[in-house]
Amino acid sequence: MSKKARLILAMVIIEAALAGIWWYLARYGMANPDRVTSDFQAVVGQTMGMAMGGLLGIGFILFLVAARNDRKAAQSKTLR
Repeated sequence: MSKKARLILAMVIIEAALAGIWWYLARYGMANPDRVTSDFQAVVGQTMGMAMGGLLGIGFILFLVAARNDRKAAQSKTLR
């Protein structure tokens, strides 16, 4: 499996886990309005959105690095 494929798989799994946490917190806030602050949904949305967006940005940079490393590995195989 190439490094690009492994990175994409890892990013999908991590993003899905973050989405699950986001879903859980949003449902918790709706189910327990007396236990959370009035701006709970907005704070959860901003925080999780920032976390997921930041991770996606880092993942894009890592994807470019993985693609370069895959090209270098393929090139070194053909030279040997």
